[in-house]
Amino acid sequence: MTEKDTAVANALAIQMLANAVRRLDTLFPGYFPEQAKHDHYKDFGYPKALVFQNFYDMYRRNGVANAGVDKTVGKVWQDFPFLLEREDSDGETPLERDIRERFNDLRIWQRLREADKRSMVGAYSGVILRRADNKRFNEPVDRVPGGLKGLVEIIPAWEGQLKVSEWDTNETSENYGQPLMFQFIEAEVQDNTTGQQNARSFDLHPDRVIVWSEDGSVNGSSALEPGYNDLITIEKIIGAGGEGFWKNAKSAPVLQVDPEAKLNEMARMMGVPLEELVDKMNDQVEDWQKGFDKLLMVQGMEAKTLGITLPSPEHFFAIALQSFAASIEIPMKILVGSQTGERASTEDAREWAQTCMSRRSSQVVPNIMQMVNRLERFGILPEKDWFLSWQDLTEPTKAEKFERALKMAETNQKMGGSTVVFTDDEIRAAVDLEPLTDSEKFRDELAEEETTGAIGT
Repeated sequence: MTEKDTAVANALAIQMLANAVRRLDTLFPGYFPEQAKHDHYKDFGYPKALVFQNFYDMYRRNGVANAGVDKTVGKVWQDFPFLLEREDSDGETPLERDIRERFNDLRIWQRLREADKRSMVGAYSGVILRRADNKRFNEPVDRVPGGLKGLVEIIPAWEGQLKVSEWDTNETSENYGQPLMFQFIEAEVQDNTTGQQNARSFDLHPDRVIVWSEDGSVNGSSALEPGYNDLITIEKIIGAGGEGFWKNAKSAPVLQVDPEAKLNEMARMMGVPLEELVDKMNDQVEDWQKGFDKLLMVQGMEAKTLGITLPSPEHFFAIALQSFAASIEIPMKILVGSQTGERASTEDAREWAQTCMSRRSSQVVPNIMQMVNRLERFGILPEKDWFLSWQDLTEPTKAEKFERALKMAETNQKMGGSTVVFTDDEIRAAVDLEPLTDSEKFRDELAEEETTGAIGT
């Protein structure tokens, strides 16, 4: 055979081998190099497509998911804001007092907090505004009489309860691509806060609903979506660990039949036909399992137990937990609390406050102001340059402020009397105290002079 013939034969052999591998790959997918890619979602049991019900069920039944949502919302809403007529307001005006009282009566801030929580679980949530305008929910709103009394109720809605039923498809319309009508079905989401017997259902005009999301549209995403696979992994680890310990503690024995065992004789001794011997043995094993102190008597069989060796799950659990914490930007020790006696560090707390402050500024405040603008539009609030006053989450605590003031005073003392680094007014400002007036500064000297003068007289 010539060199050329040898090369042709080798090429033919390689081609035949490749064809064989492809045929084997068809029979045994994933075991041959032709199929290098893997479907990790299928391999690891992760759902490819996620809908609201997935996120809602995870929030309701998974403690880590619940903590991630509730702790974030709890920090963002650790106190409630005030709606002011202007930013530099010194005291509460009569209108601001009326707004505060009406909002308290209707529990407006608490209901908006609930809507914010629901928007984290779903792609969005809804704030339904009930107004005293004598119109149906599916009708547009013109003007609402009665001022603040025209706002009757705020209803927070889950994404699963509030769906767009009709879109504006007119390309010449200024609202092109926006919802023309919503449908609210309260019973679509089953939870403990909704009375399902009297669940409400109605069509809803866009004038009567605020879509609460990152951008004010229904095209958002759940905060649980990036870490959803990690939450499933956490459930697998917890479930496998619990089931494994249970099976070790209460496992069914394995009965090994001796080759010389006479099954007919065993069935006769147990008083059952041969075909019912297995069922009789199952009953005997079940009776044995009902108590740890019972005996299992067998004839011609050897009873063994299959022990399950479980590795320590903490390491695997921690990996999934860290990944989920990263997906919602929450420090680990804040997410799960103190597990080893160590509290979250000052850096963790500061970073967490900044994250929640960013979420408040970029999402919560714009949604609140969207509602305020809607109330202005329909005459419930007068048209003004409204300002939302809210305590800064990154502001130091009282203890931190006093510690800072103490360090400022100690710095002055270390510098000696010739150099003053911080004035008294600056130290007082560090603890949110106003500067002393002249009468307060020199009141001891004035009192001493008055006393001296009285004695001389």
